[in-house]
Amino acid sequence: MANTLIITKRDEQTIWMAALSGTHATDLRIASASDESTSLVGNIYIGKVRKVQKNIDAAFIEIADRQQCYFNIAANPNAIYTKKGNSKKIAEGDELLVQVIRDGLKTKLPALSGNLELPGQYLVLTGNDSRIGISGKLSQSTKERLKEWMKPFAREKYGFIVRTNAGEASREEIEAEAKKLEEQYLHLLKTAPYRTCFSALKTSEPVWIEMLRNTYTADLTSIITDDPQIYNSLEHYLKENDLQNLSKLRLYQDDLLPLYKLCRLEREIDLATSRQVWLKSGGYLVIDPTEALTVIDVNTGKYSGKKLRRETLKTINLEAAKEAARQIRLRNLSGIILIDFINMENKEDQKELLAFLESRLFADPVKTRLIDMTKLELVEITRKKVYKTLKEQIAALESEKESLSQKD
Repeated sequence: MANTLIITKRDEQTIWMAALSGTHATDLRIASASDESTSLVGNIYIGKVRKVQKNIDAAFIEIADRQQCYFNIAANPNAIYTKKGNSKKIAEGDELLVQVIRDGLKTKLPALSGNLELPGQYLVLTGNDSRIGISGKLSQSTKERLKEWMKPFAREKYGFIVRTNAGEASREEIEAEAKKLEEQYLHLLKTAPYRTCFSALKTSEPVWIEMLRNTYTADLTSIITDDPQIYNSLEHYLKENDLQNLSKLRLYQDDLLPLYKLCRLEREIDLATSRQVWLKSGGYLVIDPTEALTVIDVNTGKYSGKKLRRETLKTINLEAAKEAARQIRLRNLSGIILIDFINMENKEDQKELLAFLESRLFADPVKTRLIDMTKLELVEITRKKVYKTLKEQIAALESEKESLSQKD
């Protein structure tokens, strides 16, 4: 778990964000200081259907001039239309409420959903889903307590997901946020029919607010930034949504030693973008992202332990599993991930390795599943695609800087 959240303005165009556990990063995000390359995830629009592709049960919906997105029809049977033609099914020209659930990744368009979600610090309101779900990362007793608190908010047309952070919140805080999210959602539905096509009914908060909201705050000891505007933004958010963590906010001021230098963020980013990652044992990982999947290969490298072969392989693999889980999260790898551990003949050792890896992946706030180990002893993992990978974030910023320099 992270104990320090760092948000620093690396230069006039770049913001670096890192969640640190001790001296090592558990999460990294790089964003533009301008609005040009921020994520669209979470934004809600009135979109227009430009094309229906029946053979793949999908529609291509425009949310702004020439900004087309992918819409899975089967996953959205209860879409909310603001303008509907004569056809009962979705058709070209229809206008409907949509939310961006995934940024454009590589050659893929951004993805949309008609099932709207409004996130808070403790809860997420889920449109078109009346269930009340509780985070699986909470203890059973905490789940039962929160389930009881949420009973008065059972509704027919929308529900709630109770987040991990809710485990530390009071009943009053939970109820206040539930009411606030309800008001926002009902207001959005009420006003949407009177808005024009391509209207943005909700835009996502700044990336640093989003990162704070997605951080498990119970273990958080410090929230530090060196930018007064970002500090004011964080202060306002905490006063409105998370007063108990306001005392953790700090404004770093030292012209001689920049915050990113103090926290060695340059080194963390270099390590998180390199192909090879060394382990303390002397082994190493080789991480190769491709268009279809990411492969992580585990090697013994310079390991010089004196233990028997079985214990040697187990030691390296367990260390590799811990580091692989960290690197997946740091680099924001997504889709299909294969880990080629060093082969172990003992089935009990294999089971122990898989159980350990699964426990490390469980801490990831992005939905991550360990599928199984194949007959070739490749471990299969899937991770939900939401944002660009760390390398893609850096590439987008470099492209933006080049574009700005050409204009100058």
